[in-house]
Amino acid sequence: MRQLSIRVPRGHGAAALDAARAHGGANMARIEAADEHGAAELVLASLPNAQVGPLLDALERLPDLHVTLAPQGVITLRPPAGQAAEQATDVASRSPVEVFLGGLQSVGSWTGFLGYAAAGGIVVWIGLFTNTVYLLIAAMLIAPFAGPAMNAALATARGDAELLGRSVARYLAALAVAIATAFALSLLLRQQVATEMMESVSTISSVAVLLPLVAGAAGALNLCQSERSSLVSGAATGMLVAASLAPPAGVVGMAGSMGDWEMVRAGAFVLVLQLVGINVAGAVVFRLFGLTPRGVRFARGRRWVGASAWLASAAVVGVLLAWQFSDPPELQRSTRAQRAAAEVQQVVEASGTARLVEAEVRFTRAELERGNALLVLVHVLPTGADGAAPDAIRRQLSEAIRARLSAEFEVRPLVDVTVLDSG
Repeated sequence: MRQLSIRVPRGHGAAALDAARAHGGANMARIEAADEHGAAELVLASLPNAQVGPLLDALERLPDLHVTLAPQGVITLRPPAGQAAEQATDVASRSPVEVFLGGLQSVGSWTGFLGYAAAGGIVVWIGLFTNTVYLLIAAMLIAPFAGPAMNAALATARGDAELLGRSVARYLAALAVAIATAFALSLLLRQQVATEMMESVSTISSVAVLLPLVAGAAGALNLCQSERSSLVSGAATGMLVAASLAPPAGVVGMAGSMGDWEMVRAGAFVLVLQLVGINVAGAVVFRLFGLTPRGVRFARGRRWVGASAWLASAAVVGVLLAWQFSDPPELQRSTRAQRAAAEVQQVVEASGTARLVEAEVRFTRAELERGNALLVLVHVLPTGADGAAPDAIRRQLSEAIRARLSAEFEVRPLVDVTVLDSG
């Protein structure tokens, strides 16, 4: 339920009260009042969330209408007292007008916004530079990417070109500040070698598109849900959106300072994919919850703007996915490394001479004359089935693994097999 305070000139209070009653109002009151313009009437009513927009639309015909909407949910208790439990369980979704106006209120000052972007850039740089996971999590909490992301999706659903332009500008400004901060810090400390965490963040999986789609849908769902019906906090969904953007932004800045353009390309690919993926999923969820180009207290929406923005975002996602799957293995290294590890396990099991203890398979950034270098470190125990010597097992497995991976993947496998002594 939402609490509304409706102020109208004297003589129109009964009409406002009837309108509130017709839209499911509860615990209503009509009060004689006065303001700077003279005599007035004040109508107080608690209204189901879904009826806020329709009531505002119905009240538009009243002259000199002033409405105060309390964004927090209220619990209305009314006779009979035995139905208090049922009355307290109204946790319907927020009305479209409340979701939209709440998004507009989230646009804070540029000074604080860019300050948080710089702070997020510093923390993400420290996390990547020192291989500290909890600092990356802290950077996700600080980075102010969730607000512009959700406002862009709101603007796409509403067809609001002005809000869309402002949101994209804030998006790009925050990313630019975070990237520039990481770039400057790496340059200042003369960083020359990529860290393990940088390698991990820039290693792209073939299912990378799922993260921005989930982040956009979760962020939009959190804004639309009543605060008492949501089991997930806004900070958590905001962190999910920032998780899609903060680490890749740090990688782009740090790799740029080192001149590692392959890593810069991977980070930029992830950033663009996250931006458009979040917008696509968020806009779809907002439309499902009733945010349309035309609505109460909103007249500047244009259907063609929303459709164009959504189609453009979807088209960019399609282009990026086509590029990802047509340019192996640079943009699918994580997935291909996992598949290669499975192939190594099959080769060892099929040999009959050894049992696999551990296999580490990862791409390296070593500059070789041909192909992408795939480092394969394998530890096995001899089975003793045919009495093969350790050197013979090592040579046999190395050749078999190298042949399998060369045939299955567009890589240059660098294989090192260690035959352990079981004692």
